[in-house]
Amino acid sequence: MTLQHWIAALAVATTMPALAAVDAREINLPDGLGTAVLYAADTPTRGPAVIVVHEWWGLNDYARDRARQLAEAGYTAIAVDMYGHGKVADHPSDAQAFVQAALAEPDKMRARFDAARAALVAESSVDAGRIYAIGYCFGGTVVLEQARAGAELAGVASFHGSLGTNNPAQPGTVKARVLVATGGADPMIPSEQVGNFVTEMTAAGAELTLISYPGVLHSFTSPAATAIGKEHNLPLAYDEHADRESWKALMGFIR
Repeated sequence: MTLQHWIAALAVATTMPALAAVDAREINLPDGLGTAVLYAADTPTRGPAVIVVHEWWGLNDYARDRARQLAEAGYTAIAVDMYGHGKVADHPSDAQAFVQAALAEPDKMRARFDAARAALVAESSVDAGRIYAIGYCFGGTVVLEQARAGAELAGVASFHGSLGTNNPAQPGTVKARVLVATGGADPMIPSEQVGNFVTEMTAAGAELTLISYPGVLHSFTSPAATAIGKEHNLPLAYDEHADRESWKALMGFIR
């Protein structure tokens, strides 16, 4: 390697963020609401924190890994179980049943979300004014509904989540900045739904960033999506580029 190559490599190394040390612990939510996993970053000052809401499969390793990634980037994160008590599906029919059961109890879902937020606020590493919420698929829908309801959040980010709603945002109610990453070829989130969402957010006066990845299908951030899609004949597929770029967009959104 030439001297110039060594200098270039050193410059790259010194600009790359180091992975923060992470303390992971499972916590019990109050009032029998279930559990969550909190990933505390080892940081000297208070900073942003993130609530992570899982796909329709439940609080599986994928959702936990995303929370851990956030903690390694220096942000305290909590992966909350919106189903309450460790329900994880392997088959779409089970996942759909879990979603329907959760949606049938909106007060409990809201209470779980609020409990996760309270757990973050209690952490010494967290700036209570900079709490974000992100979600994947079902979780994306959950965090967008929080934004529509006027939740006190710095921002929400939805990855391949449904953009439709029975409770559209009213003018002036959305306090959180909104980031949406969606697949341009996702039949579960058709272009009409995307257009209606943009209209809704614009009318509500929300600060919206929407990224659509051409030719990309549903669940594009999950490496297991392609195999699952083939197994169950679903329009799911991992897309490395969309995954990488949407995560980069999230990091910029939080910073």
